[in-house]
Amino acid sequence: MIVVMTSNSTEQQLNHLVKMVEEMGLSTHIIYGTNRTVVAAVGDKRMVDKSALENVPGVEKIVPILSPYKMASKEVKQEKTVVKLQPHGSGVGGDTVRVIAGPCSIEDRNQLLDIAAAVKEAGAVGLRGGAFKPRSSPYSFQGLAEKGLEYLAEAREQTGLAVVTEVLTVNHVELICRYADVLQVGARNMQNFMLLRAVGEQPKPVLLKRGMSATMEEFLLAAEYIIDAGNPNVILCERGIRTFEEYCRNTLNLSIIPAIERVSHLPIVVDPTHGTGHAYMIEPMSLAAVAAGADGLIIEVHPDPEHALSDPGQQITPSQFRQLMSKITRVAHAVDRKL
Repeated sequence: MIVVMTSNSTEQQLNHLVKMVEEMGLSTHIIYGTNRTVVAAVGDKRMVDKSALENVPGVEKIVPILSPYKMASKEVKQEKTVVKLQPHGSGVGGDTVRVIAGPCSIEDRNQLLDIAAAVKEAGAVGLRGGAFKPRSSPYSFQGLAEKGLEYLAEAREQTGLAVVTEVLTVNHVELICRYADVLQVGARNMQNFMLLRAVGEQPKPVLLKRGMSATMEEFLLAAEYIIDAGNPNVILCERGIRTFEEYCRNTLNLSIIPAIERVSHLPIVVDPTHGTGHAYMIEPMSLAAVAAGADGLIIEVHPDPEHALSDPGQQITPSQFRQLMSKITRVAHAVDRKL
């Protein structure tokens, strides 16, 4: 349920209400809106005496939350959440389309530093790169592990780009936090609930990818795990779902963008690279995603895709990325956004 405070309620009244709700065995999340402060009370509603809460000074009304994903729902927060990639950096979820780019896997230091400089110059605000790579085959390149994280940190120091990299296990969370600005939870781990809680217990933003067979409700409930654990800084990422089609790696479901925006305040970005699996599809699907209202894109860029150690067929070159950014700018302006 949501407890809506009056416009002139005091901090003391808010603290008193929170104490009462927590004494009822519920967890509380305070949301400061433009005109009102609301307290989301989550837990077993049978424990709640609504009449007692309605009489608390400073309380205007109590509203039940109907959606299963409580904290991710617009019932709790109408305003769009803007998630900053770095404490004083770019925000995802505002009127500017943000682009994160970089290689699928970090292969060596020079490769990463060169790509970081190129995507920064083209207008990207974040650098993606896998230090730990979940691969379908145990014989495929698995990443450089902590050495790759060190290269990412060096690239950030040189360019100022926010570092986005994937965390595979609960045991990696602390390590990744020492180097990255944004923790990515991959599609295979979208319902790894222990990992979702672990990334929710640290303060850095989390980029949550949609599972390859997940419904929208399951996607939002995965985000709910992170928020409920204490971290409201969640960026959703549509990366395609598995269907019967074989002409592309996944079916990139852009219709989820307006659907998410209708029911949730969380920002959503699109990954056209994994969503299609083909480099030639990245440009049209990136433009379509921006036109559909995506808050950002995450794109794989490699200096020599043909010789990439992972997913060579779905990465574009720095020159192709520059051309794409120019086109994205024009589409963004056409739908009243900026780049």
